[in-house]
Order: sequence, then structure tokens, then C-alpha cells
Amino acid sequence: MADGQTLWLYDVDLNQVTARKQSQVLGSTPAALIASAADMRALQADFGLSADADQDGLEWVRAVPKAKDSALQTVRVGFKSGELAVLEIVDSFGQRSSLRFTAFQTNPALDAAVFQFKPPTGADVIRQ
Repeated sequence: MADGQTLWLYDVDLNQVTARKQSQVLGSTPAALIASAADMRALQADFGLSADADQDGLEWVRAVPKAKDSALQTVRVGFKSGELAVLEIVDSFGQRSSLRFTAFQTNPALDAAVFQFKPPTGADVIRQ
């Protein structure tokens, strides 16, 4: 879970919570593409962006991480009528994942309390 400042990861088996600064964790990830989509300068700081050919009724953008140690090779982002429709991800091992979005809502009104994380009682909390 993330609240805009901290990304909290809870491992049930270890009863352990890891807290990291969200800005350091997202970097050149697909989540960063979505989170920073409105800020082109932020995107271009972490990704090389280029237009791909239209395909399957979608307009495509290719994003290549600038970091040499990235866990990603490429991410293709497909848009339909200007809305996010597909993310195609190729990781550093060459594995491909495809995420399809339906009824995608940009900036829905959400209560900030939804994103507040409270570690379970007795869990070890590690801050990085």
C-alpha cells in the first residue's frame, strides 16, 4: 500500500512490514508510468519515450527505462480514444506481461484514509 510518501509491503508469513520512500521505489516501473503520466518531464527523466505504430485500434507509446540496472527492458502503453487501455511489459529476463484496463478512471475522488496503513500488532517494521 502507498500513501504518496511511503510504500508499505507486508509479508504475512514473516509478520514483517517493510516501509520505503515511494519516490525511491517507483523509479522506472510501470507504476511510475501511470503515476507520472500527467508530468511529461518526470516521465522523460526515467524513460526514453517514442511513438510506436498504431495496432489493434490502439495508439502505442514505447517507454525504455534510462537506468541500466532496471528490472524492465521495455513497456508499451496502448491508448484508445486517449484513455489507457493496455500495458505490455518486457522485464529484464525477457518475460512478457500484458495488462488490459477497462473502465479506467483518471483521478477518481478517493478518501485519503483508504491509503493509510497501520502495521499489524506484533509485526516487525523495517524502514529503508
